[in-house]
Amino acid sequence: MAGRRVVVTGMGIVGPLGNNGKDFWQGIREGRNGIDQIRHFDTTEHKCCMGAEVKGFEFPDKRAAKRLDETSQYALVAAKEAMDDSGLEVGRDVDPYRVGTYISTGVGGIQIIESEAQKVVTKGVRFISPLMVPTTVPNMVAGNVSIEFGAKGASFGIVSACASGNHSLGEAFRSIVHGYHDVMIAGGTEASFAEASFAGFANMKALSKRTDRDRCCTPFDKERDGFIMAEGSAILILEELEHAQARGAKIYAEIVGYGATSDAYHITMPDPEGEADAKAMTMAMEEAGIGPSDISYINAHGTGTPMNDKYETAAIKRAMGEQAYKIPVSSTKSMTGHALGAAGAIEAFISIKALNDGFIPATINYQVPDEDCDLDIVPNEGRNAELKYVLSNALGFGGHNGVVIFKKWED
Repeated sequence: MAGRRVVVTGMGIVGPLGNNGKDFWQGIREGRNGIDQIRHFDTTEHKCCMGAEVKGFEFPDKRAAKRLDETSQYALVAAKEAMDDSGLEVGRDVDPYRVGTYISTGVGGIQIIESEAQKVVTKGVRFISPLMVPTTVPNMVAGNVSIEFGAKGASFGIVSACASGNHSLGEAFRSIVHGYHDVMIAGGTEASFAEASFAGFANMKALSKRTDRDRCCTPFDKERDGFIMAEGSAILILEELEHAQARGAKIYAEIVGYGATSDAYHITMPDPEGEADAKAMTMAMEEAGIGPSDISYINAHGTGTPMNDKYETAAIKRAMGEQAYKIPVSSTKSMTGHALGAAGAIEAFISIKALNDGFIPATINYQVPDEDCDLDIVPNEGRNAELKYVLSNALGFGGHNGVVIFKKWED
């Protein structure tokens, strides 16, 4: 890999398994199911009723919370944990203009958009909140985080559906590699439980209709029938290696490769051949200077929809060849649900913790094997293993593919 090296020096998370890194990772290790009946709204009239919601969350500043959509609230809490974890202080340890903020969201402040739109119908346009725009536009998450920490470098909200989180991390990685920043606050966030968006996904038959929490999210299982919507945020602090070492930072992992491609095939369905996703994996491996035999574990996109899991399996086989059958490939969405624009960031957190702990998370809820998904999907129980390179895969509506490779940090 040419250019400067990039390491992860801080991590924070809010999600269905816990609202901090310790609790969330413990849930992953235990194979805990974060899915249950939706509480955000009454699902009586909906086709689907299950979700992976954030539980027990309270934004610490109640006054500020009134001006922030949950999308920003989750990201701010995750970012604070990540910054505290890194021990980094902008202005003291790094020039503010050398700190960028790339944080994605797939649907932005959809809850507030929905509630304000209802006001137009029931009360009239004069009752629309003057804060509607700054609380709902997708870029505002990155803006709020940059304001909170005084980060004056580039600030973007990359939106590429369910590949958004990986794209934010990958582009943040590239920004440091090419010398534009020394530190990046990067990741994704989502607060997607609005009735209209939920119904939209359900009506396009993307969501599982099951009510059994142990069988409604079943990636790679032959009886899978759709994904489970989730919410949350994960933020990583990326740092140029020498900069991190100079301040004695704790290093979790190194980012060594990134690949981004487009299927150019269909607005919702992945390419059945898996060509572009395979190319993204190959590009990431080439940048890392490794091959399929070096990959210790793949954290799959693995949504639990009939087409995604079949075609992602085909893409992995295309990229990895015969080695595909030797690489553990699990879907942690079986525990966390699918957090859309935050999914890649959440799974990056999981991938790095897997490297650190030498533990491969399971694909839970698995019962019925599928001949089209015949890789080692680590069914139902995680396993201890020596890991060196972990590949995290993400696919999004519109044909977006994003792949990030993490390497175990060795002094």
